Amino acid sequence: MSDPFAAYADKRDRLAAQLHEGEGIVGLAKDTSNLFRDRADISKRALDVRAFRGVLQVDREAGFVEAEGMVPYELLVDACLKRGAMPAVVPELKTITLGGAVAGIGVESTSHRHGLVHETVLELEVLTGDGRILVCRPDNEHADLFYGLPNSYGTLGYALRVKARTAAVKPFVHVEHLPFTDAQAFFEELGQRCRADDADFIDGTVFAPDRLYLTLGRFAPDAPYASDYTYKHIYYRSIPRKREDWLSVRDFIWRWDTDWFWCSKNLYAQNPLVRRLLGRKRLGSRSYTRIMRWNSRVGLTRRIERMRGQHSESVIQDVDVPLARAAEYLEFHAREIGIWPTWICPIGPCADAARFALYPLRAETYVNFGFWDVIRTRAEHPPGHFNRMIEDKVIELGGIKSLYSQSFFARQEFDRAYGGDAYYRLKEKYDPGRVFPELYDKCVLGH
Repeated sequence: MSDPFAAYADKRDRLAAQLHEGEGIVGLAKDTSNLFRDRADISKRALDVRAFRGVLQVDREAGFVEAEGMVPYELLVDACLKRGAMPAVVPELKTITLGGAVAGIGVESTSHRHGLVHETVLELEVLTGDGRILVCRPDNEHADLFYGLPNSYGTLGYALRVKARTAAVKPFVHVEHLPFTDAQAFFEELGQRCRADDADFIDGTVFAPDRLYLTLGRFAPDAPYASDYTYKHIYYRSIPRKREDWLSVRDFIWRWDTDWFWCSKNLYAQNPLVRRLLGRKRLGSRSYTRIMRWNSRVGLTRRIERMRGQHSESVIQDVDVPLARAAEYLEFHAREIGIWPTWICPIGPCADAARFALYPLRAETYVNFGFWDVIRTRAEHPPGHFNRMIEDKVIELGGIKSLYSQSFFARQEFDRAYGGDAYYRLKEKYDPGRVFPELYDKCVLGH
């Protein structure tokens, strides 16, 4: 169909009809996933949503983009850049989908200004468990679902169409890397920069407790040069070496994808020879995710660890801690976890942040700590030992964590941390037949 909205409506109606065919719980048939937690196999029928990858419109002047829920950010960004704009918050991996970033939690270096991905959303069209198609906005009769969907991970419904804010761009980004040796000074400067709002992008990288870098990015109409971190050179390694840098806006947006931040080292993809063999097209989150999922299925790493007498725990976490307590968290992280580098991203206060039932934030600046690795020890610990320590510390500091990775909350703690009462009221209203797996079972029990 030549009209993208008519084509979308046709696909939407056919998917709603498919939901009524058969019985039992359903899941999505799709090609990618950025959930990093062990999941048990459960019997479910699949809704094929792979066709929902279209960008419906980009209105630079009005400042919004409208797209289908399964569009990966790589395609969404390209469509927006052609019109001189970008989604207000672009998660750091190309394979993350728009609907996934809404149902989960999406953060990036524009979050100091725009908040989390779901805080940039203007309207959602959601397929619910009883087959209804609901248009949800902050001010209409389905506002409770609008504010309940983030961090629900497809357990209240699927976002088939999303309308979200955009920001105007310029062709280049001028980057500054500011070094610090003291965590308290680092977080004080980060807070001051957020309040001044003098940078379009703010994030940071901690290589060790006394090696911290605050990165500021500003749009620029032209540049003396443009660095390329898509093949031979590695972005995160440039941070300690350069005080300033210049990238094209597209390369800046995807600066982390080529090496999965720094996790490509676990696949030896930072070795120059391996890098050359892989080639530019195979470097990126898409390839690394496939390798990781293959390894998870066959258990190669687990067998090697057993042969070495090692015990391992996957610690794939993004936790959000109030800025005032961020230095305390980093001290705990250095003492008990010790995963480096660690990514730092500030999240600015948004007017409605506290209304999101499953991810309520107070009206203050938070700091996202992102760290992703495996902790290997000779001593055997209870399942989830390190992840549970992280969860306990985050709650103690008044923070919150998203559920895209493994969680080890008890039911009572889960309800307290994630507004269990509000969630189950939404579940009863929008999924009375329990077509979608419940959030507690899906995320906490590993389903």
